[in-house]
Amino acid sequence: MELRIDEAFATGEFAGIAFDFAPVGLVITENRVIRECNQAFAEMFGYERDELRNQVFAMLYPSDEEFVNIRDRGVRQLRENNTYWDERIMAQKNGTLFWCRVRGHSFTPEDPLMRAVWSFADLSATRPYVPLSRREREIISYLSDGLTSKEIARRLDISHRTVEVYRAKLLKKFGVNNTGGLFHSLGGIGSDHVVSRSGD
Repeated sequence: MELRIDEAFATGEFAGIAFDFAPVGLVITENRVIRECNQAFAEMFGYERDELRNQVFAMLYPSDEEFVNIRDRGVRQLRENNTYWDERIMAQKNGTLFWCRVRGHSFTPEDPLMRAVWSFADLSATRPYVPLSRREREIISYLSDGLTSKEIARRLDISHRTVEVYRAKLLKKFGVNNTGGLFHSLGGIGSDHVVSRSGD
């Protein structure tokens, strides 16, 4: 390793070591398949780099449903200005769920997910994961989209009262009085950037 670093400084070719040793997780994807990642990314998820290469990104999500439903989020922004970020729940190799911040840049803005580079930052130190059921994640995600309880009920094919019960339980779980407080407890970010949905 030291030889490679010395060689980079001798030749002035730093791109390789910058990618490999960046203190944030970096991953190159092609149609949501991991083509390459750096050491920080592999360690964040509890894998060796070789275990992740050429694997579908779905293996890093809490469920296949969440992988599918997050897919199109941000595609419009990437097409328009090639910038995107969100904060989402991901899964480590041992099954531990954690919050991370994701930022993306596409090499093919006309088809943003064809070829892209992403950064992942582990937020565990500032935002511990609070266990949520799949339905709770669905409710939070729809609330973050600005939907009313009645609209959420129609989307999920459940009663309006059931949505209200889930909402009340979420407020109690996070010790807050309203939806704004709920989003604040999820990290104090704008609801546009909370991604934890498991179904449309």
